[in-house]
Amino acid sequence: MSAIAEPRRATLYRMVMDKHVCPFGLKAKDLLQRQGYTVDDRWLTTREETDNFKAKHGVKTTPQTFIAGKRIGGYADLRRHFGKSVADPKATTYKPVVALFAMTALMALAASQAVYGTPFTVRAGEWFIGFSIAVLALLKLQNVESFATMFLNYDLLAKRWVPYSYIYPFAEGLAGVLMIAGVLTSVSVPVALLIGTVGAVSVIKAVYIDRRELKCACVGGSSNVPLGFLSLTENLMMIAMSVWMGVAALGLVSVAHL
Repeated sequence: MSAIAEPRRATLYRMVMDKHVCPFGLKAKDLLQRQGYTVDDRWLTTREETDNFKAKHGVKTTPQTFIAGKRIGGYADLRRHFGKSVADPKATTYKPVVALFAMTALMALAASQAVYGTPFTVRAGEWFIGFSIAVLALLKLQNVESFATMFLNYDLLAKRWVPYSYIYPFAEGLAGVLMIAGVLTSVSVPVALLIGTVGAVSVIKAVYIDRRELKCACVGGSSNVPLGFLSLTENLMMIAMSVWMGVAALGLVSVAHL
């Protein structure tokens, strides 16, 4: 008769105070449990107790996990211990832009379904671009100062006229909202065409001519999105939408929404 395997155990020290519960401690406990460990969950309930624990073990942060008497470390160390990836907060990534475009596409399809009874309409395509432009503007407006600083690294017009870097998010937001509503084309088209064209030329020069490696301000000034193809896409969408709406306003095309 085979012996019953002993359950795997881990000891976790984490901060649990009246006004603060360490989120990384909760993550570490959840990860251990998902890996099949029984957790001896030990709380550090005061600042003094936490500081004493850090001094005793020579560590700078909590939580700290111990398995079989060996200190594994904090949450990131625990993930590495189990062979899981650990995100580098300084690494460049396109994920924010991909996630944004995916969500605005779903929003456009949902709006089309609600209004026309089918998700696949020309208006859904127009809404996708309008929603994308509006959400991109929203991300910039969260911290205009930070956006302007990053934007000045590559935008040709902003370098010549600094106030443009502060005006840009508001102008982009206005164009996006007007495009979604399908009103005041005489305002949205010129605004979108201007900022889209200047932006596209700026990205092409910085990335494809000067070969500079920069971060894009397209999703806000604190992002790690590299300046490149997806950054250019934002500007090309504004150009395409402004041309499409301008042509439609002149009556040169007549397209049914369904």
